[in-house]
Amino acid sequence: MIKLLIADDYVLIREGLKKVLKDEADIEVVGEAINGTEVIPKLKDSQANFVVLDINMPVKSGLDVLIELKNLYPQIPVLILSMYPEKTYALRTLKAGASGYLSKESAAEELVTAIHKIQSGGKYISESLAELLAESLVAKASPQIAHEVLSDREFQILCKIGEGVAPKTIADSLHLTQSTVNTYRIRIFEKMKFTSKTDLIRYCLANNLV
Repeated sequence: MIKLLIADDYVLIREGLKKVLKDEADIEVVGEAINGTEVIPKLKDSQANFVVLDINMPVKSGLDVLIELKNLYPQIPVLILSMYPEKTYALRTLKAGASGYLSKESAAEELVTAIHKIQSGGKYISESLAELLAESLVAKASPQIAHEVLSDREFQILCKIGEGVAPKTIADSLHLTQSTVNTYRIRIFEKMKFTSKTDLIRYCLANNLV
């Protein structure tokens, strides 16, 4: 039996996913989380063995949750849901341990197939994501997406700054000191060749990171 935890802050999304799954005899929704900090406790309480996780969770981002979850429970598969284009987050989440990446636009049609494929030991990626993965393997001579040079932590902080989150709030949410956040900020500016916060925000908006 697949015991599923759904982590998404929108009740309509959660209810929609449950409706899609209600006739699947081998899938039971055993828990729901409405923000990032709830996921790990709800996972423990519900004894779920599969997680469907929205990448854009409040309080604690889906990427933060994914990294923590895979450190604690590497055997539990995670299917990422996202409203963002695949080029924005898909490769990074797969590298962080996700077993699949699914656009919310196609979730109704592909969710059951994705869950079964992942539960059987496979990975679930769309045709367009497969093309991205192929390009990432052969494109060493091609221009790289600029933010791919960032570490996961730098990328997380880039996105939070782009959202307008204050340094202290970033530090608290990631369990870092403000000086550490400032150090990451300097690295981000150096690697991305930003000259101002405005440059950073424009980049995030242009690349659908916020």
